[in-house]
Amino acid sequence: MNIYQPLKTYFGYTEFKKGQEKLIKGSLNGRDVLGIMPTGGGKSLCYQLPAILLEGMTVVISPLISLMKDQVDSLNEMGIPGTYINSTLNGEELSKRLQAIRERKYKIIYVAPERLNTYLFRSLIKDIKISMIAIDEAHCISQWGHDFRPSYLEIPKFIKSLEKRPVVSAYTATATKEVIEEIKDLIGLKDPLESIIGFDRPNLFYKVVKVSDKFSYLMNYLKNNFQGESGILYCATRKTVEALAKKLNQNGIPTVDYHGGMTAEIRQKNQNDFINNKVKLIVATNAFGMGIDKPDIRFVIHYNMPKNMEAYYQEAGRAGRDGEPSDCILLYSPSDIVKQKLIIQSNPLSLERETNLYKNLQYLIDYCHTNDCLRNEILSYFGEEIEKDNCNNCGNCLDKSEMVDITIEAQKILSCIYRVRQRYGMNMVIQVLRGSKNKKVLEAGLDKVSTYGIMKEYRESVLKEIVMTLVSMDYIEITADKFPILKLTPASELVLKGEVKVYHKKDLLEAKALSKKETRKSTVDSFDRELFDGLRELRYSLSQERGLAPYMIFHDASLKEMAAYFPRNKESFLKIKGVGLKKYESYGEEFIKIIKDYSVENEMEPEKFKRQNRVEKASREDSRYQLTYDCYLEGLSLMEIADKRGFTINTIIKHLERCEENGQRVDWLRFIDDPTKEEKILAAIDEVGLERLKPIKEILPEEISYEDIRVVIIKNGLK
Repeated sequence: MNIYQPLKTYFGYTEFKKGQEKLIKGSLNGRDVLGIMPTGGGKSLCYQLPAILLEGMTVVISPLISLMKDQVDSLNEMGIPGTYINSTLNGEELSKRLQAIRERKYKIIYVAPERLNTYLFRSLIKDIKISMIAIDEAHCISQWGHDFRPSYLEIPKFIKSLEKRPVVSAYTATATKEVIEEIKDLIGLKDPLESIIGFDRPNLFYKVVKVSDKFSYLMNYLKNNFQGESGILYCATRKTVEALAKKLNQNGIPTVDYHGGMTAEIRQKNQNDFINNKVKLIVATNAFGMGIDKPDIRFVIHYNMPKNMEAYYQEAGRAGRDGEPSDCILLYSPSDIVKQKLIIQSNPLSLERETNLYKNLQYLIDYCHTNDCLRNEILSYFGEEIEKDNCNNCGNCLDKSEMVDITIEAQKILSCIYRVRQRYGMNMVIQVLRGSKNKKVLEAGLDKVSTYGIMKEYRESVLKEIVMTLVSMDYIEITADKFPILKLTPASELVLKGEVKVYHKKDLLEAKALSKKETRKSTVDSFDRELFDGLRELRYSLSQERGLAPYMIFHDASLKEMAAYFPRNKESFLKIKGVGLKKYESYGEEFIKIIKDYSVENEMEPEKFKRQNRVEKASREDSRYQLTYDCYLEGLSLMEIADKRGFTINTIIKHLERCEENGQRVDWLRFIDDPTKEEKILAAIDEVGLERLKPIKEILPEEISYEDIRVVIIKNGLK
């Protein structure tokens, strides 16, 4: 069965993303499948394409009404007949859709899990051939996941009730190994074909920011980054959402808000305004987002820390679904921990469940305070193997601050907590350390303890940072009471006795707003910005006429390709990524007219423009590689070159490899400090092969790095 033809005809693509083809073929061959794919990895295509080719209808179980409408609108734009059944339909519209379903007019039906076992739905599908059941956001069935929905437990009951069991496919972007096993078990997947693509989103820039004035940081960020682009601000409570949205609007930044306490009508209007680009910024609780397909969200900022890593990954992952560079920033303060602990305590839970929630929260706390690569912390949580220490695209990896010993400072703080008998919170402890004359401090007699005033030269923000570092290292515990108290853990004794050292980055000053980075480059190397803006204006106009979100017509990535390659006929327009036959028939002539008119007005020659793009790109790359080679000629080590150029060692190796391909000599032996290393690496390669580096690394001594292995492979021409 040719699956590439419908891929281009309906979806406008000529190749699959990683993992898609395997899952699609599995469904078409009658296998149950389980796809764990990152947001933006193309999960929906994995069940939509088989639905077109399979005989009968596909039932897609989806948790949110907004997702159903968006997905069905997108399907119909591509020429795929689809519909949905949910509570937004009035009686007349529902009757029409039910009749059309009976007449087999649709290939895909979206339905909420709550409706599966109702008499109406069961009667409807009784005589209809269901070829496949696709379960979106499958993690919702697990009580151990971050977004458990009891209604998902209706799914296995529904599947078992069918006279003939169809193929079942389950998809999610967020699941630990434990949750994956529970998905398979609870849904009842039969020997599923699994594809776990991985959780890395290379286009996302992760950063944790610790500031006392979050709003000032936010205003500075919005002023200097992604102006005119879409962004989400997440807050922990409805009250914070409303206050922040009001403050932003008062400061001249058009913003809508979204939370569970609003009426459904206002929520829907605000969501639609955001999706349709009528307003670029939305402030929301975690009630907003699941199933939102808007691909061009350039930043997600958490104004408060979420409840765990799964929730953070899911929410932050709504940025950059189109693969373009985007920011995920978490604004952190110690009070966030207390809020989340109080939320856990406010719900009646089993001891096992409560323990698990605290464990997951602690992982996110540690994430906020780690000095290691933030991307690797996320990947480790989801059980991924880490192959390199530095991603070069997160706040920690790009921060070159020196690590310094803060053991003395830590001992003073721990001693103060002990001296005040572990009865006070962070603010009071810091006031004692700084020798405050605060009335409460004096009335409690805390000016008499030996640690009073021993850190008076330290700023309050610096002391807070050190305290929270000690919390993340499990030397201090913050109790989840109405008035949080600092208490020492058993591990703190090791620090107090000097048996364990504590280190922190030298720069403890409050973080400044993220400035634009040179590494932010579009997936399209070069395009005409003025033409791109004109195409966006046409897209917006068409979206308003048709009542669609702009991205349902074309993604920004497609418009950028148009503005780079100037397609002026059907053949060339269909070569643009994301343009299928139905999209061309619906919109092609209008977009081609804009491109032709612009070309004439500006005397643009498309072929010349394309060649210029390629030459400019090649020139930029050659210059970049030459700078690395110049450092090599200076006799610098790989580490020294990496530091000087601001890249990872692995990237420097790739640069030098390209230089060698271009005829420049590279003495790789220079980078192997011990001749016996090469012998050991070659022996390991003989034993386990060259398919993956990790098995080679695992059987070698610890002092041999991945970079050593790569250098030996290149030197010996084994690549």
